[in-house]
Amino acid sequence: MQFSELSIENLIAPAAFPCACGKVHKTPLKFVKIGAGAVNALPEALRVMGTKKPFVVCDPNTLRAAGERVYTVLKSAGIDFVPFTFAREEIEPDEWAVGSIAMALDPSCDCLLAVGSGVINDLCKVVGHATGKPSLVVGTAPSMDGYASNSSSMIVNGVKTTLYNRVPEAILADTDIMKNAPMRMLRAGLGDMLAKYISICEWRISHLVTGEYYCEEVARLVRRSLKKCVDAAPGLPGRDGAAVGAIAEGLILSGMAMGFAEVSRPASGLEHYFSHMWEMMALERGHKSDLHGIQVGVGTKLTMQIYQKILRLTPDRARAMAVTENFDAAAWEAQVRRIFGKTAPQILQIEEKTHKNDPQKHAARVERLIGHWDEVLSIIREELPSYDFITGVMRAAGLPMTPAEINVSLADTRDALLGARDIRDKYLSCSMLWDLGYLDEFVRDIEAEANQI
Repeated sequence: MQFSELSIENLIAPAAFPCACGKVHKTPLKFVKIGAGAVNALPEALRVMGTKKPFVVCDPNTLRAAGERVYTVLKSAGIDFVPFTFAREEIEPDEWAVGSIAMALDPSCDCLLAVGSGVINDLCKVVGHATGKPSLVVGTAPSMDGYASNSSSMIVNGVKTTLYNRVPEAILADTDIMKNAPMRMLRAGLGDMLAKYISICEWRISHLVTGEYYCEEVARLVRRSLKKCVDAAPGLPGRDGAAVGAIAEGLILSGMAMGFAEVSRPASGLEHYFSHMWEMMALERGHKSDLHGIQVGVGTKLTMQIYQKILRLTPDRARAMAVTENFDAAAWEAQVRRIFGKTAPQILQIEEKTHKNDPQKHAARVERLIGHWDEVLSIIREELPSYDFITGVMRAAGLPMTPAEINVSLADTRDALLGARDIRDKYLSCSMLWDLGYLDEFVRDIEAEANQI
């Protein structure tokens, strides 16, 4: 059986898989339990990890959802632990939250037990990495795919970024807990998974254009996890336990794929960058953004609209080369400062390191694009389902469909597309549009399309 077809149980440590891509795929993940009553396996998970005294991290919401149950299981098993609950109801994955855990962390604890979903899991991964302590997680919602990833989506100096750290060694996804999560969190997990159509598509395009590392076996694993989630989606509105479990398994497999590839690329493309941009804008203004997976779902729909138009493009070398021939560095910097506000200096530093706007690098990418345009189009057609299919799945699950439904303005939608290529060194569809001289045109057109239902 191929690596990409193995069960989670056969993929976790100590297994290792030499691959044609040149990497040996392995994960520090040692224990996974998905299903009704999975939280009761906590003592077994700690035993497999070789740990005895967890530092249990909750926020007030996850304490109510699962934390008290976790305490009961640990006490019943005679396992000593130290509880910690954030004082704030709403936690951001930022320096304050990391510092709060670090200041409270009891040095006698030998692991961090995250009780929550995206933010708390990411925080425990960061603190665990910094302190050399392993982590495990009791998931409270199938809301994102970071449970098993080797990265944390964090806010550093106001900039949304990915920190590579360590994978939790155990994951317990109790469907009795997860199915009772707020419906918006259930939908968020599906939104995060629908993005994978685009992420694999853009990963392959980047491999073709920039030579970025790519692994087809990891891509197959993501496609498999995506199918599992899409097949289970009809059961989501009714909080069906089997559907919630299938989506949780798909999300965990997707996170494992990121760990196997050692980058977040298999699971995020432009659709995630819409969300990252909107989160950064909200932080800049002191506002609260929507759930990551909800925003990613809207970003997926927008990106699918963009790809519909890309399929109709015929690259023109003169138009593409005019991008850097007419490039105005001062005007670009002014645009960055307008879009990003006080985080603009960090964005400008990214360009100083990556030189995405360099004429020679641009010219090389243009030659690859024009010389392989038929292959680019083939990748898009192979990886992306129809726009109607995506919107049909979203509509049936009750996902928001437009920026307006998540309180994002048309101006912020335009700026998100315009600025997405600047926030990290990742080749996206907006990067390709910039290379070909079409980004400004697509930014103008998105206003007419953004709020189409």
